[in-house]
Amino acid sequence: MLNISMKTMLEAGVHFGHQTYRWNPKMARYIFGERNGIHILDLQKTVKELKKTYAFMKDSAKEGKRFLFVGTKKQAKDIIREEAQRANVPCVYEKWLGGTLTNFETLKKSLKRLEELERLENDGLFRVMSKKEVSRLTKEKNRLVKLMSGIREMKTLPQIMFIVDPIEEGGALSEAKRLRIPVVAVCDTNCDPDALDWAVPGNDDAARSIRLFCAAMADAVIEGRAEAEAAKAAAMQPAEIAPDDQQAMMDAPPAPEAAAEPVKSEE
Repeated sequence: MLNISMKTMLEAGVHFGHQTYRWNPKMARYIFGERNGIHILDLQKTVKELKKTYAFMKDSAKEGKRFLFVGTKKQAKDIIREEAQRANVPCVYEKWLGGTLTNFETLKKSLKRLEELERLENDGLFRVMSKKEVSRLTKEKNRLVKLMSGIREMKTLPQIMFIVDPIEEGGALSEAKRLRIPVVAVCDTNCDPDALDWAVPGNDDAARSIRLFCAAMADAVIEGRAEAEAAKAAAMQPAEIAPDDQQAMMDAPPAPEAAAEPVKSEE
């Protein structure tokens, strides 16, 4: 259950937006005011949108939908990786490769190539190759590990994408929109909330603010999946009769046999 207070948000700096000259006018409905040339977000509206988004993420996880977390900026990538791993969700935290979604078959070929290179190394075949060849293959493997370690288990396209900073992750947002994948995003004062399916107004630059939002989305996924597992387990268990009902059934007198109806003789 989401339990984030206004005090926690203030301490994380969620309310700080960008400089006023960098704003997007479509974010005006989420802005409380301006101070020292910086826009201040209305945290009451942030809480409201966060609760709605949390419920959407939890319900989607309960339905078994697939997620992808994206955040490649310096402040966000380690947090995205940690929270995605905690929620057992694929993530992109180093660099968004063009075509990750729209050219998914090519991505799967790159993942197979990574598995092939790792198998060559584990089988000891690198030891019988020339140093030049080993160096080339090692560099190729290290690059693929760096770029794709977060999405190695993503066998099919995601059904929901969570983004930190849709301006920074414009490529990911564009591909998701082309494939009609719903996008949830932390939306600072320089973003366009109308380009998102679920926009949560907040600071997408401060590490503490980013962690707050990422942890909330991870918690929603974990909670939704836990509820689905609990419902599945409950459905598989046979219905139990309460002890009072069992005693009442034992004490009840036997039902009287129905009397046979007399047979009418035909005259």
